[in-house]
Amino acid sequence: MSVIIETGRFGQLNVNEDEIIQIPQGILGFPDKIRYCLVDPGDETLILWLQSLDDPEIAFPMLEPKIFKPDYAARLSAAELRELKLDSINQSAVFNILTIPEDITQMTANLKAPVVVNLKEQLAKQVVLQENEYSIKYMIFKELREHLITINSHKKAEAQATGKPPQTPVSLKAIPPSLTVKSLQP
Repeated sequence: MSVIIETGRFGQLNVNEDEIIQIPQGILGFPDKIRYCLVDPGDETLILWLQSLDDPEIAFPMLEPKIFKPDYAARLSAAELRELKLDSINQSAVFNILTIPEDITQMTANLKAPVVVNLKEQLAKQVVLQENEYSIKYMIFKELREHLITINSHKKAEAQATGKPPQTPVSLKAIPPSLTVKSLQP
């Protein structure tokens, strides 16, 4: 079964059941928007978009922190692990919501409140980390640009070989676990 939505950013999307992510508490500031999908815009930025299925005008740019901060770790409490139904941290992916101003060199990532996705259960939660080491406005442009330069030629060759269409929802089964989720449990 699939859902067809008309989005403000990506036009019409055909979203399959295995691409829908439930965020029961919503994203901070959007508590009533609970159904989302990840959209790959088909460009070379590595940025995925968390597209609301409840409001087609809402989409959050997101990036896996390992791309720009390899030592990043999201430490979840036992209650958060239960809410996400995470039996194993190996079935999760972590994303940081980005702020992309007109001057993209000022792009930031919110490291303090990542979105943790249980890939198996298609369930997610925006978690506010207790560590004071993480900022809500972490500058990422330099690191992202360096990473993109490194992989740019590989992605071009892959896109030409696969003929992947732009702006497609991402199946959660295609996302490898990020291994950046750490439990507070000993």
